[in-house]
Amino acid sequence: MQKYRLLRDRVAQMMGIELCEAPRATDDDLCLAHTQSYVQAVSEGRLSDAEIREIGFPWSAAMVERSRRSSGATLAAAQMAKKDFVSANLAGGTHHAYANKGSGFCVFNDAAITALRLKSQGYKQVLVIDLDVHQGNGTASILQEHPEIFTFSMHGEKNFPFRKEASSLDLGLPDACDDETYLRLLADSLSQIEELWIPDFVIYLAGADPHEGDRLGRLKLSMTGMAKRDQMVFDFCHHWRTPCVIAMAGGYGLNIETTVEVHAQTINLAYQHYLRCMEIPA
Repeated sequence: MQKYRLLRDRVAQMMGIELCEAPRATDDDLCLAHTQSYVQAVSEGRLSDAEIREIGFPWSAAMVERSRRSSGATLAAAQMAKKDFVSANLAGGTHHAYANKGSGFCVFNDAAITALRLKSQGYKQVLVIDLDVHQGNGTASILQEHPEIFTFSMHGEKNFPFRKEASSLDLGLPDACDDETYLRLLADSLSQIEELWIPDFVIYLAGADPHEGDRLGRLKLSMTGMAKRDQMVFDFCHHWRTPCVIAMAGGYGLNIETTVEVHAQTINLAYQHYLRCMEIPA
């Protein structure tokens, strides 16, 4: 968890950004996207050995608390984005968790929980933009039966998970995809989405793992390319005057400082987006 501590320390040094303690998601929150039996099994430490292996790390009371707060942070950030246009969870993006199980280091699916909470609050055109290098399989599975929510995943085609789920729109990328190709395909995809779906809320999973320095990503985006990716999403939100909540999602750099730098760059660009939306001079 060193990445999250380093990122928090880095963001704490940025001017104009308010840091808040992550609230704890309740059972009612979690059960928006997860079965009650799964939430109880996680909370009470009754997961099987096979279920724990699929999650990828051992059960502990601290793991439960961390997972609840990770989902609670995205829920809280979404509420803040309603008035500030943009807000971020410095963790989250746990998009491999299914309704009835965890997977791939993900226990509870904060993106799906938040999308369904927004739906319950009257939002009818929620858009999940998942730009983590791994497909948001759990998010796609949970949200498939909710026509008010559009899921878009742009990911490495040959990367985990090896069995993909069907998002509203999926784009699988070849290994070693570079800035030019990636940004062109992202622009095309956002244009395609606009023809189908004008969002009233965006949930953005801003994974750092497409970066060329990531040991699991298999793509070749530069730091500049990652910045242009984020800016493209923020420009899309600004065009439609759409609130945006951000989760950091994955990042597994050979050098942890590089991963923190990618995430911090996203936060800095989000702050510039906030100033633009609020019409405050930078």
